[in-house]
Amino acid sequence: MTKPRIAIVGMAIESSAYAAHRAGYRDFPVLTGEALIRRYAFLSDGAPLAEAAEWIPVFMARAIPGGAVLREVYDDFKERIVSGLRGAGPVDGVYFDIHGAMSVVGLDDAEGDLVTAVRSVVGPDAIITAPMDLHGNMSETLALALDLPTCYRLAPHEDAWETKERAAHRLVEWIRRGEKPLTAWVRVPILLPGEKTSTRVEPARSLYAQLDEVEQREGVSDLGLWIGYAWADEPRCHATVMVTGDDEAVIVAEAERIAGEVWDARDDFAFVGPPGSLDDAVANALAHDGARPYLISDSGDNPGAGGSGDVTWTLERLLADPRLTGDDAPVTYAASIFDAGAVEQLFAHAVGDAVDVTAGARVDHRVAGPVRIRGELLSLHSGDPAAGRIAVIRVGGIRAIVTEFRKAFHDVADFHAIGLDPTEADIVVTKIGYLEPTLYDVAQGWTLALTPGPVDQDLERLGHSRIGRPMYPYDQFETRPDLSAAVLRGREYVRGFAGAHEGSATR
Repeated sequence: MTKPRIAIVGMAIESSAYAAHRAGYRDFPVLTGEALIRRYAFLSDGAPLAEAAEWIPVFMARAIPGGAVLREVYDDFKERIVSGLRGAGPVDGVYFDIHGAMSVVGLDDAEGDLVTAVRSVVGPDAIITAPMDLHGNMSETLALALDLPTCYRLAPHEDAWETKERAAHRLVEWIRRGEKPLTAWVRVPILLPGEKTSTRVEPARSLYAQLDEVEQREGVSDLGLWIGYAWADEPRCHATVMVTGDDEAVIVAEAERIAGEVWDARDDFAFVGPPGSLDDAVANALAHDGARPYLISDSGDNPGAGGSGDVTWTLERLLADPRLTGDDAPVTYAASIFDAGAVEQLFAHAVGDAVDVTAGARVDHRVAGPVRIRGELLSLHSGDPAAGRIAVIRVGGIRAIVTEFRKAFHDVADFHAIGLDPTEADIVVTKIGYLEPTLYDVAQGWTLALTPGPVDQDLERLGHSRIGRPMYPYDQFETRPDLSAAVLRGREYVRGFAGAHEGSATR
């Protein structure tokens, strides 16, 4: 058999409907050609998967989470994908690398729109796989267009590359079989913030832990449990279970069983870390007398979940707290806000200068306005690929980090790069939800601060208006919802809820 021809395309971002940020060209590093192949270690020279197919690198753009994508940027990237696929000629499969929670200005179902464009070029027979984030949202359009959907099984997503490699293996396997799998698909009317669904704790830990075992069962090829992305406000926002394979009875039974377990556990989902207000978090940190550092998550403006990244609400309160700004105050890292104008002013000074700058809330000022920072310029840094230039200002014990562009400080390496060692700080405040692995490893105490912002953990405070209803936890359910599976093959319903559309494609 000749090697199958598989095109690689994708566009990925997690987009909060409540973020004032709009994702543009600078947010999306673009990969094509050999650079795109090198993105995937499992396609390196000599790797079994690399030899199993002719991999055709077309186009990939991936951004850190943020707000909705500007329509002109999305349209441009979509056209590059479509034209690249046309130029590639006939393909047997498509590796469709997406997140699952991308929003685009003017669209309700961005990934559904994008996969429709891809399918129009490659035709009905090509098999399309999509390795996705478990915080993605599965629309009817997307579900029907994909043949091999799957998603991560860990949150934090330590299995991201394992998932991408598994998706590539499954794609090659099904192309060689010369047929398309069946998919059992169940919508689950639940919408929860990611910080309540981490696999570090129950019930998500057990719900996801069983998936590896289910995948080994006869008749099952792959499966995914999308807990969904709560900070979008679109009809496709809900949890989803999808099981692919060649035994309809088995995949239906497993999809419906898992969906039922998710539903039955709905009241058991709780925050992964000890939650509290910012005041609670600071009090806990100051009272902590063990090893350092004490971590505080500024969760409401987490760029890793779609926050704008320049909400000043938390920094303003830290700077107003005399317990943190005195000469003998505990060393407190405050990461971060971005403001290109403020950084320009700071770079006009020398390290050691007294500075007085107003920064932040240039993009997102709905929660708080720009904050005044008066202190000593501790350090200046250039060349960060995401943040651009960075300044660190000392105000008593606080080290306030101001960046030129959006950046998430989610790894100890982000701090080390600017001369700050988290293990030498008493308190580290950063815009994050659940702690990513390296921060989790160094934390000697932690409070998940329930701060306001574009990814507020209090979903009802945000005011969703366009999601499907009824939806837990917004509504009371007198009886169990219908959790029966629809069965799909290719773009057709074999049986199930055909025609149960989730809203139009535009708004």
